[in-house]
Amino acid sequence: MFFQVCLYFYCKCLWRCLKFVVRKLTGQCELQRICYNTKPGAARTMKIEASLKGSKSKRLQTSVNVHPDAIEKTIDDIMELKRINPDINPQLGVSLQACLLQIVGYRNLIAEVEKLRREPYDSENPQHEEMLLKLWKCLKPNSPLKARISKQWCEIGFQGDDPKTDFRGMGLLGLYNLVYFAEWDTEIAQQVLTDSLHPKYREVTKKELSQLSKAEWEKKKFDKAIGYSFAIVGINITDLAYNLLVSGALKTHFYNVAPEAPTLTHFQQTFCYLMHEFHKFWIDEDPLDIMEFNRVREKFYKRILRQLQNPEMALCPHFAASESLINM
Repeated sequence: MFFQVCLYFYCKCLWRCLKFVVRKLTGQCELQRICYNTKPGAARTMKIEASLKGSKSKRLQTSVNVHPDAIEKTIDDIMELKRINPDINPQLGVSLQACLLQIVGYRNLIAEVEKLRREPYDSENPQHEEMLLKLWKCLKPNSPLKARISKQWCEIGFQGDDPKTDFRGMGLLGLYNLVYFAEWDTEIAQQVLTDSLHPKYREVTKKELSQLSKAEWEKKKFDKAIGYSFAIVGINITDLAYNLLVSGALKTHFYNVAPEAPTLTHFQQTFCYLMHEFHKFWIDEDPLDIMEFNRVREKFYKRILRQLQNPEMALCPHFAASESLINM
C-alpha cells in the first residue's frame, strides 16, 4: 500500500515536471497543445476535461462544473490564469468554449435524466396518461384501445392490463424513451414490435449449416424462434442507456455527435439506436428461451462498451432519429 502511494505521487510529480519542460520547449500550455494538435470531437473534449480536472489550480478544476451561462467568463479566467493573449490565440477561446459546453452539458444531461428516472408514473396526471395513450396510437394506429385498463396492453409488450406498474424501475424515463422511439422512428418501432411478437430465425450461413449435425438441423427446423415483450425490453434498454450515461461511457458518442451541449433529445435518439441494435443482436444470438435475456443483454452491453472505447465512435450516424442532430 505504501509503495503504491509513493508510486502515485512520484508519477504525479514526474508528470508535472514533464508538462513544465514541454511548455518551456513549445511555448504552449497543455490546453493549447490539446486544442491545436487534436481534432474536434470526443478525443479533444475528453483530453481537455482530464487536463482541467487534473490541474493543481482549483479554478481550473471547478471550471468543468460551472453554470452554462458562466462559460464565457470561465474561458476568460482560464486564458488569464494561463497568461494566454486572446488576440494572438483567438481560436483557442472558441475551442475551449465548445469543449466546456459539451462537458457541462453532459453533467446537466445526467441530472435531467436522473430527474425523469426518479419521477414515478402517476395515473392521476393527465400528461402522463396522454403520453401513454400516444404510445399505443403510434404503435397500433389501426387498433383502437378499448379501455384504459385492458389486456390489449400486452400486445405491445407490457406485463398486465395496466402499464403503470411496469414503469417502477425507470420511472417516466422509460415512457419518454418508448414514446420518442414510437413517434420519431415509427416505421422501425412498429417493425421491431411485429418481429418481437412473431420472431424469425436469422439466416443460417453455409458454413454454419455444414457444422450442424443432422439431429441439430432437424431440431432447428422445428424449434420456434424466441420473441420478447417489446415495452418491457424498451424499459430494460432504457436502464442500459442510463448506465452508459452515468458511467461516462456515452461521453465518446455525445462529444462526437453534439457540437455543443448534449440534450435529452440526444439521449432519446441514442435509445432508439440501442433498441434497434439490440433487436438485431437478439435475432443473431438466437436464444433458446426468454430466460437467456440477461445473458444476451450483458453480452450486448459489453459490445457497446467496447465500441465506445474508440474516441472516434459515434453510435448512430445514419439512424433516422439522429439526422437533424448530426447536422447541427
